Amino acid sequence: MGWFWADGPQPRAQSRPLSHRNFSHDGARSPPPECPMHKHQMSADAMAGCPVKHTPPNPEQSSGCPVPHGAGAFSKEQRGKDDDSPSTLSKLNPLNYMFRDLSQAPAPNQSHALPTSREPSTIPRGDGDGNWEYPSPQQMYNALLRKGYDDTDVTAVESMVSVHNFLNEGAWAEIMDWEKRFAGGLYQGWRVCSRGEQNFDNMVKKYGYEKEVGDLSPSLVRFQGRPKDMTPKATMFQVMGWIYPGAFGTEPPFDRHDWYVSRETNGEKKEVRYIIDYYSGPPEPTGEPVFYLDVRPAMTPSGAAERAVRWGCDVWWRAIGGDTRELEKLSQLRKSQ
Repeated sequence: MGWFWADGPQPRAQSRPLSHRNFSHDGARSPPPECPMHKHQMSADAMAGCPVKHTPPNPEQSSGCPVPHGAGAFSKEQRGKDDDSPSTLSKLNPLNYMFRDLSQAPAPNQSHALPTSREPSTIPRGDGDGNWEYPSPQQMYNALLRKGYDDTDVTAVESMVSVHNFLNEGAWAEIMDWEKRFAGGLYQGWRVCSRGEQNFDNMVKKYGYEKEVGDLSPSLVRFQGRPKDMTPKATMFQVMGWIYPGAFGTEPPFDRHDWYVSRETNGEKKEVRYIIDYYSGPPEPTGEPVFYLDVRPAMTPSGAAERAVRWGCDVWWRAIGGDTRELEKLSQLRKSQ
């Protein structure tokens, strides 16, 4: 996950809409059906074909992703100074912790040619220099080899890149849903959420927030992969699944990211941290994989308030039969006319 690159600025683009809760094979958004990663229940065949080691031999390499997931960041000034350092850390891009000097040349003894073209994302960079850019399959393969994954199936790398890019785009679409509701402040968020998720667009029009929502331009400053750090929410679901397997039983998330997003509110910018849990769902009848993304603000005071407002309003509106009541009022109004 998270194969963004920091170089190669690209023109800005709007996030393309994706489904709010799950990401499957619908249209052009689908990851390729031959993808060897994240199959339901992690079958033996999938594990054999996947270039990422899901069961490494020692705990120090327990991360399934070859991206170093350590915390911390460096300033832009520091990045240039460390190029000649012999340490591995100094060779990593501080915004995504990937090697920033990966060659597009084929690796020694590489048996299968990989594309060197790189796909621009729809995710604006925090420094305003275009959009984030994904690596080419050749660069990803070189990164895997440099991290010691010498048994990587070179024929699976293109599918791996497609799936990772697809999920990153889905995560950004979910973040945009949160930003549309709360970039204008908690009060505005409460107003547009007051009648549940289904009526968000109607409430935006009712209160005249079309311009504010349409002009939103959040950007991704940096991100951090933390696959070994299960979130409290994911942990709670695992405990509930152990107690009530019929109702809550689910596989743990296969990855976790923290994304740091620049939000502008009333002319002032602030950084908002989002938590993303990545789940694999049961495959489609056609065999295509399904993924679920649980995206929400981190449990800071403001993030907790946003989560309570959005989810609380939606639950309350459905619990009181809000849509049914509105239809009844409309029906009575038409009869009286």
